[in-house]
Amino acid sequence: MDASIGDFSSPGRLAAPGEGIGLDELALAARNHGLPLEALRYDLTPDGLHYLLIHYDIPAASADEWELTVGGRVRTPLTLDMRRLRSLAAVTQRVTMECAGNGRARLEPRPVSQPWLVEAVGTAEWTGVPLRTVLAEAEPDTDAVEAVFTGADHGVERGVEQDYRRSLPLPLATGDDPEVLLAYAMNGRPLPPQHGHPLRLIVPGWYGMAHVKWLRDITLTDTPYTGFQQATAYRYRQSADDPGEPVTKIAPRALMVPPGFPDFMSRNRVVRPGEVRLEGRAWSGRAPVARVEVSTDGGGSWSEAGLSPEDGHRWAWRRWQTSWAATPGSHVLAVRATDADGHTQPLTQPWNRGGFANNLVQRVRVLCLEDG
Repeated sequence: MDASIGDFSSPGRLAAPGEGIGLDELALAARNHGLPLEALRYDLTPDGLHYLLIHYDIPAASADEWELTVGGRVRTPLTLDMRRLRSLAAVTQRVTMECAGNGRARLEPRPVSQPWLVEAVGTAEWTGVPLRTVLAEAEPDTDAVEAVFTGADHGVERGVEQDYRRSLPLPLATGDDPEVLLAYAMNGRPLPPQHGHPLRLIVPGWYGMAHVKWLRDITLTDTPYTGFQQATAYRYRQSADDPGEPVTKIAPRALMVPPGFPDFMSRNRVVRPGEVRLEGRAWSGRAPVARVEVSTDGGGSWSEAGLSPEDGHRWAWRRWQTSWAATPGSHVLAVRATDADGHTQPLTQPWNRGGFANNLVQRVRVLCLEDG
């Protein structure tokens, strides 16, 4: 789940000049982790390497006692235990999930929130019941417009005690493109506790804040939901009083596996002269990735990289690769993705107060050694 962390990431707050991060904030952030970029080589991210952001605490949850309630504007309210959910026809989808705040730490001024660079991403195969199957059984009323999803994680936001809660428009919740899942397995195994055991929402193509963990209730409403995580957090704002637009689908992004090996003193990557393989992954929640381009001169010129064939996993990243004839000296490598609708990564930061969807192109500083 992608979400802010209490006051540490109050949406819209900016870091004051010289402002540091206190021990309490560091403790809150320590439970979160990103994907090591070398793990981009895996088609499926191993569970322990998939990015993770915990919103409040990991709630105590037993699959044997868990129940999902479905109510509100429905004709047939439901209470489903995990045995009942597992008895329904299941599907498995490969989905790339990315935190809405990925890239936030690269912004100036930087919003005070989880300081992701580019590592808040991962791809997994999620197994569960299509949400539309359960909603069809509940029979939505004709005046229902949204489905509100409540997780068991609980905390305080701006002085108000609340559960983590988000909504989706009913046409998305009941549709099949993408097919929203009530997932109970990750990469063929029961959900780990930190990933929402025993039940979570998976919304392919949307940023992580929509994928509610520890899902315990679905309520259909006849008016749009206006709770904190929906109407206050996760909006693109340019100023404190800007109502903003909601954060929804994932913007295109390509990432490169850093080539060579690291020099921790200079923060450069180090390679030897000759042909160097460059590879990584690209994805977009707005439209399929159509092109990946690589620059070896910091964005001055670009050449197209090879993309792996489409394999039926519409909502998962695709592999790209190319080769570079490295020559001695310092270089800046860059990579960018463009999707089928023409959305492409920018060369300058797309700034907003929450630091959301910053898909600025990745740049990797490389030192190529002299021969010998």
